[in-house]
Amino acid sequence: MDTVTESEMAIAMALLGGIGVIHHNQSAESQAAMVRAVKRHENGFISDPIVLSPNHSVEDVLNIKAKLGFCGIPITDTGAIGGKLLGIVTSRDVQFRPTSNLLSEVMTTELVTAPQGVTLMEANDILRDSKKGKLPIVDSEFRLTTLLARSDLLKNQTYPLASKDPKSKQLYAAAAIGTRPSDRDRLDLLMQAGLDIVILDSSQGNSVFQVEMIQWIKSKYPKLEVIGGNVVTREQAATLIAAGADGLRIGMGSGSICITQEVMAVGRPQATAVYAVAEFANKFGVPVVADGGIGNVGHIVKALALGASAVMMGGLLAGTEEAPGEYFYHEGKRVKAYRGMGSLEAMEQGKAPAAPSSKSSSTTSSSSKYPAPAQSTTHENAATSRYFSESSTVKVAQGVSGDVQDKGSVKAFLPYLYVGVQHSLQDVGVRTVSAFKEGVKEGKVRFEMRTASAQVEGGVHGLNSYTKRLFSA
Repeated sequence: MDTVTESEMAIAMALLGGIGVIHHNQSAESQAAMVRAVKRHENGFISDPIVLSPNHSVEDVLNIKAKLGFCGIPITDTGAIGGKLLGIVTSRDVQFRPTSNLLSEVMTTELVTAPQGVTLMEANDILRDSKKGKLPIVDSEFRLTTLLARSDLLKNQTYPLASKDPKSKQLYAAAAIGTRPSDRDRLDLLMQAGLDIVILDSSQGNSVFQVEMIQWIKSKYPKLEVIGGNVVTREQAATLIAAGADGLRIGMGSGSICITQEVMAVGRPQATAVYAVAEFANKFGVPVVADGGIGNVGHIVKALALGASAVMMGGLLAGTEEAPGEYFYHEGKRVKAYRGMGSLEAMEQGKAPAAPSSKSSSTTSSSSKYPAPAQSTTHENAATSRYFSESSTVKVAQGVSGDVQDKGSVKAFLPYLYVGVQHSLQDVGVRTVSAFKEGVKEGKVRFEMRTASAQVEGGVHGLNSYTKRLFSA
């Protein structure tokens, strides 16, 4: 969703053990840049480091720092990986230097290196003992093969649960695309950036467009994980599983900002949908994601009990510092905008601004009181393709725009969620999620119908006033 996940949220989610799916209501180039930022944030051995030659200038290093956020750059005779290592340039080397100076004049030539074939643990020890920021890995002819960064050692200590590739040690990156021909070109760019998981984004996943897209992806990128959807019935799931989907998203009209069930009279109660589809998909070894309706820790636990392998959260993470957009005040509360991809505001994102008329020159192009995400270029709109309405003259909203209260940083909020899940499993009497699911299957853990009176009794009641604090850290 374009008010929930961009690169900052995706990085934070991956560091904390989850995965953030970068939205596609933006240009393909912008989305690919966000995927690249996630992949470059943390590495083990960096197999494709930025490399310069002695003939580059200080200005080139400063430009890289401004664009990518670092400036510890190895220097080779060819200016590329595989060239003979001549030196390294750090921030201290270029400080207070004229931008026209060549790197041959400022680079550090006394280097600490490690031989090709060194293990990651051995390389980490060398980096720690040398007190350097970067460790170049070279072959027998002193040609640069890979690079190791001290900053990644620190991230390993701070975020031990990070979701990352066991081989490259890079964070996992996921992104959404549509099912139109142009999305194939978009996926090519995302794959070049290092994409690990692709989400096919559609309100109704059981379509010929999605089937053809899954088959095309699996033929061109057989190792790429593809999550199809959205679906709510076994029949829909069967179509996508047969097409080759590695996972499924379940949910239609159950999100807090979605009005599909109300407006279109189409959808299914989320618990029923998750149970039915998960039971069917599990027979084929296909995991499912409960997408929509997750409002608290209890909902996560219920989704797991019903057969989901994971949950997708939008509104629960919107309003955090890492979500796109700026904070503003609404009715005295600090909030951020949050909108459904079926909202008219989302459908207008990326459109070229209409030429001002004499009657409306003083009015804004959008009637929404909620600020939209920053937009610098026009691009194909993801929201209209998601609802198969690109060619429709009249856009019918299937979502709304609103705001959510400031939740602070997701780096504090997400640990609250998984500690809450741990406490829930403790109360149930099981040690692990797998044991929890097994208990449901065996009938040891059961759902029970609660009357309206029981639901009132299970919540806060009988107080004149109270303060609801979710967690403290």
